[in-house]
Amino acid sequence: MPARPSETPTPPVAPRFAALEHRPSADYRLLADRSAIILGDAHAVLESLPAGSVQTVVTSPPYWSLRDYGVPGQIGLEASVYAFIDALAELFDAVRRVLRDDGTLWLDIGDSYTSGNRGWRAPDRKNVARAMTTRPPTPEGLKEKDLIGVPWRLAFALQERGWYLRSDLVWSKPNAQPESVRDRPTRSHEYLFLLSKSPHYRYDVDAVRGPNGRRVRSVWELNTQADREASGHFATFPPGLVEPCVLLGSGPGDLVLDPFLGSGTTALVAGRLGRRFAGVELNPEYFAMSRRRLAAAGFTEEPGEPGGPAWPGRPSIGG
Repeated sequence: MPARPSETPTPPVAPRFAALEHRPSADYRLLADRSAIILGDAHAVLESLPAGSVQTVVTSPPYWSLRDYGVPGQIGLEASVYAFIDALAELFDAVRRVLRDDGTLWLDIGDSYTSGNRGWRAPDRKNVARAMTTRPPTPEGLKEKDLIGVPWRLAFALQERGWYLRSDLVWSKPNAQPESVRDRPTRSHEYLFLLSKSPHYRYDVDAVRGPNGRRVRSVWELNTQADREASGHFATFPPGLVEPCVLLGSGPGDLVLDPFLGSGTTALVAGRLGRRFAGVELNPEYFAMSRRRLAAAGFTEEPGEPGGPAWPGRPSIGG
């Protein structure tokens, strides 16, 4: 099991960041020596980021057909899982452009089951947020109640597009949420893939150790965690899952990117570890949540470039 967050020293200086709203003519050269969270579409923001500016990416995209975030342009409600995979693969093409040649991508992605052609999901008394008023039909080639295999379909799609698929890691959840199903085991794991842009890349093998000083294994046992500041987000990264990725894939001062920032965990962990961060979030509510969470953790918000194309004025989102 990777080292716990509490076992890693916190930088003595409070991390600083800017809260930006993307504009079509945005110039993100300020990220050369600063951190920022950015409200906007990931495709648009990635097009404006300098090539080769990011050392490592740690992210968890929306899962297919599991949540409706109610935001135009969201990923995850495509009509078919194949369209979903294509949409993510195209986005990660853009991620690959901004990644350094020795950079890595740490990708957490969950699986799902076919809907049986039901256009809805009934409320689950164990998880009210699972209810949905719309669901895509069963994908072509699959059957009712099939496990879709989304993580591996995405991993292979990225591999075909030039990424090096270096490792599959299993996030084992001892406190996994119960399920109402009675004809299969309750799922208690997710996949986390390590991918690289090149065959040789930064991987600090000594940055994280398991029990008895052993090198990190491929099964990480880690409880899910609730966070008061992230209340209202459907699925938050536990900091303990993000931290080993940041430590293994980057060094102090490097830029860490999360194109699906959500509740802000990647930015929070990267800042605490002395890295710069860039987090992109499409949902204004989650952007505000990330901003509040960073402030609650002692991060200092500072102005961007006043009047600059990526700085329309201090956003009022979230108060």
